[in-house]
Order: sequence, then C-alpha cells, then structure tokens
Amino acid sequence: MSQLFVRTLRDDPADAEVPSHRWLVRAGYIRRVAPGIYSWLPLGLKVLHKVETVVREEMEAIGAQEVHFPALLPREPYEATNRWTEYGPNLFRLKDRKGADLLLGPTHEEMFTLMVKDLYSSYKDLPLSLFQVQTKYRDEARPRAGILRGREFVMKDSYSFDVDEAGLEASYQKHREAYIRIFDRLGFDYVIVQAMAGAMGGSKSEEFLAVAENGEDTFVRSPGGYAANVEAVRVAAPEPQDFSDVPAAHVEDTPGSETIETLVALLNERFPREDRAWSGADTLKNVLFKVVHPDGSTELLAVGLPGDRAVDEKRLEAALEPAEVLPFGDEDFAANPLLKKGYIGPEVLGEKAPAKVRYLCDPRVVAGTRWVTGANQPGHHVIDLVCGRDFTPDGVLDVAEVREGDPAPDGSGPLSLARGIEMGHIFQLGRKYAEALGLKVLDQNGKLVTVTMGSYGIGVSRAVAAVAEGTSDEKGLCWPRGLAPFDVQLLATGKGEEVFGFAEKLATELDEAGVTVLYDDRKASPGVKFADSEILGMPTTVVVGRGLADGVVEVRDRRTGAKREVSTDDALAEILKEVHGH
Repeated sequence: MSQLFVRTLRDDPADAEVPSHRWLVRAGYIRRVAPGIYSWLPLGLKVLHKVETVVREEMEAIGAQEVHFPALLPREPYEATNRWTEYGPNLFRLKDRKGADLLLGPTHEEMFTLMVKDLYSSYKDLPLSLFQVQTKYRDEARPRAGILRGREFVMKDSYSFDVDEAGLEASYQKHREAYIRIFDRLGFDYVIVQAMAGAMGGSKSEEFLAVAENGEDTFVRSPGGYAANVEAVRVAAPEPQDFSDVPAAHVEDTPGSETIETLVALLNERFPREDRAWSGADTLKNVLFKVVHPDGSTELLAVGLPGDRAVDEKRLEAALEPAEVLPFGDEDFAANPLLKKGYIGPEVLGEKAPAKVRYLCDPRVVAGTRWVTGANQPGHHVIDLVCGRDFTPDGVLDVAEVREGDPAPDGSGPLSLARGIEMGHIFQLGRKYAEALGLKVLDQNGKLVTVTMGSYGIGVSRAVAAVAEGTSDEKGLCWPRGLAPFDVQLLATGKGEEVFGFAEKLATELDEAGVTVLYDDRKASPGVKFADSEILGMPTTVVVGRGLADGVVEVRDRRTGAKREVSTDDALAEILKEVHGH
C-alpha cells in the first residue's frame, strides 16, 4: 500500500450526484480530466480489465471473434449511411491538416460492414459474429454521474452477419443468452426490457438495465411479465366511439382558464355534467415544440394529449430522434400570432391549417372521442369537439407520461415504474447498413442477396460504475469477489516488529497460494487503515494487530460487516476458504 499509486479523499467531488461517482473518485479509482472525461488509476483499471475479461470470455464462447478498429475514422462511410448528418451534435467532428473530414467513432456499424464486405462474398462464409472492446466518443450535451454518462467510454460492440431472417434470429438469441451470462457473472440486479432502436435503426430491440435508484432510464413492468423502457411503451388505442348523439361543438366564454386545473374548476361550476364531474382527462391540451432536423431545417410541432397527462420529454426525444426538440418560447408565440398561448385548439393546427404546425395526437385521441379544448382566442374554449368529426390530426405520437398503475399494453396487469442504468442493448439491425454500403453475398442459388445484421453493445466502463452503484454503502466501495482489484486487504495495525513481520509472512503465503493481496504496510494509525480499507472495498479484510499477542488475527467480510477471529496457525487456511467460498 505504501507503493500503490492511490490517494483516498475525505471529501466528495463537487460534481458527484450518485454514489458510484463519489466513491470511485474518493477511493482513487478514477480522476476527472474534464466534464465527462476520466483517467483510470491502477485500482480502477484492474476492475475495468476484469469486466473486459468476463465480456471477452462469454463472447468467444458463442463463437464471436475479436477485432479492433481505430477510433479516428473517415467521413465517407458515415456519409454513405447518412449518419454524418443524423448523429447531429453528439458526433465529434474534426479536420486533418489537409482539410479532410474525420470523426471520433461513436459506434462502428459502418466499419464492421465494410470489413466484411472487403473479405467475404459467399453464403458459405456466414453466419459470422465479430466484436471489439474499444473506446467510443460522444459529445454528450449533459455528461453526468462520473463514468455512467461520459463523453469518452469503453464499450463492447459486436455485430452478426447472416444470409436471412432465420439466421439473424438465431444470432440474436445467442447474443441474448451470452448477455444474460455476462450480467449474471458481473453480479448486479438487472432486467431485460423492450426498447427503442433509436439512431441505430432496425426492428427488434431489447435493453439490459441494471436496477438502480439513481438510474437515468425509467422502465415499467407488470405482474404478467411485460417489461419495457418507458420510451418503448406503446399505449393501446381505444376503439373508435359512436358520436351520433354528441351535440355540435360550441365555443364558450372561459375567462382566466389558461391551466387545466382552472379550466376544470370553471367547467364544473358553469357547465356541470349530468353523468359525472369534469376532469382533466376530458380536456385536450396542445403542447408546442420546435423540431430541428439534422440538416438544420426547423418545423413546428403540436402534440395533442389528454389534459391530465404531461409530455414525457425523453419519450418525445426518442420518438423524434435524430431530430432535436426545443421548447416553444414567448418569442415563438410573438412570431406566430395565430397561436394563442393557453388557448390553442385543433382548428389552427395541422400541416394544411393556417399556422402550418404539424399536429400529432396521443393514441387515446381516437375517432369519436369528445373534448374540451382551446378555441384559439384568449378566454375561450370549445366544448364537445369530436375527433374525426370536427378535427383530424396529421398522425399519432405516443409520448405522454406513463404512470404507475397504467394498464400494460399487452393486458398483463398494472404497470409499476422503476429506474435503471442501461448496461447492454441488442438490436436486430436488418439491412440498413448492408444496403447503404453494398454488403451482398452470393446465396445457395448463386443470386446476390443483401446480408442482414444484428448489433449488440455493452457499456464496459459503465459496468464498473453500475456495479459500484449497486454494491457500495455509506462507508465506501464494496466489490463482489469476481471484480475486486484484490481478493484480500491485509492491515498491519500496530507498532511492533512482530505485527509487520507476521503480516508480511501471511501476505507472502497468500500470494504463493494464488490470492491477490493489498498489504497495508504504511506507518499510519489503525483508524486511517480501517477507513481506507472500507472505502477501497476489497471483499475480505484481514487485521494483524493487538490480537497477535493472543495468537489470533481478525477476518472481516466487507459486504456483511461480519468479523471473526482465527488462530495464526489456521489463518492461511481460513482466509483461503473465505476467498474460494468453501
């Protein structure tokens, strides 16, 4: 320990929001270089390499072969797939001294596709799975939580190449099973959820989320087994309703009713219903946004949804990716006088309407549903406005907030919400990249066919933080045995030469028995050594100190806090039992 390149810190880093960030910095595993950019110190690097080893072993077990691409890449392949534009501001773009455009790879579909195209041309060469463990770069708008959301990070990405859909399905299942084994070995609580394919394109998509209170992904699950990232939840649209007995829409004076709450109160006071009280679910609110497309063009978007729901901005961003979504401010209202803030109704919305605003509605807004909504003049609302009779949206957009207790889309019961950290994502990419880059092989009939691909990612550096997030406590890190930098931390707590002599002898014996030992040989107080051992988080701590005079040493379990004394004669055997679990 006196020679280990480490300094534990007493204070939390100023920007630490989550436990893993706090403890990895305070325990000297990582150091911040710039926002979202971290250096790895010896202890952190040992854990990172152990995660990489688990990933490599399981990928090779399904026959995937490792390659390694550069991080610095030419523009042209990304231009061919349109991702040079589509990736938007998240892409690190740069020029070389000759003025050629380059990028730092955020993900490597294009490179894998071109490499296979370069070398393979027959169905006999397939199926094929290739993977790499490599540093990726994304210019995150809000890097946060240390290495959980960084701008430079280590990722395992793999790709499968098959002749047809049946082959892709088999490759996808192989990867899925490998991921289950990987995350089981890494030792954290995780859930597999339906997901959005996002900027990657493709069809079937699932995420592996580490369950964590501080996770930035919200997911839902039902008692019947439905599980999805909140962005991928699809609300089941109700059946169209009969509106033959609904009176004609009528505009009413509704002063001071800019909010749903004030509107509902006024409706119940001045226009009471016979069947029940009005609620926010009877109102149709229309929320405005500006959508900036990757080519720089901007359009106005109105989202219509029941007034008791809010737009979930993460769901909205995921649905409109790769476009960027911006709020609609006062200056935008000033520039669009047809849009009356607080009183916007469907009459002026739609691509063919005067305001030229694309109008997309929640799936619950189906033909025959009747609404109270803005009448496009201050202090007025229209009642009994019927979808399909009085207005027709341009389309459907499912981006309303999902709530605890909402019915699962597959009818498997009420949804509960939880938070998680995205650790892995698997996609059936299909032919998007193969078509764009011309990856074809001759099939059994000698006919050229486009290869179909799968894409599979794991956040390797993020896994270090996810494990720390799930296992740390109020004293520091607490590594599972398979990932800990050392099996045992051995503390010599005392001043006598016998204490240090016995501790050194025991460290040597453990090392010879194949146990990795971090020996705290510093001339520091026992309090400092105990505090450091807790913050560093090795699974087993052995204390050689005052008990030595009575022929005992203390063995501590970092996870449970359990302590026991063992005789010096049995110490080696007892510690080996502790480490090997038998």
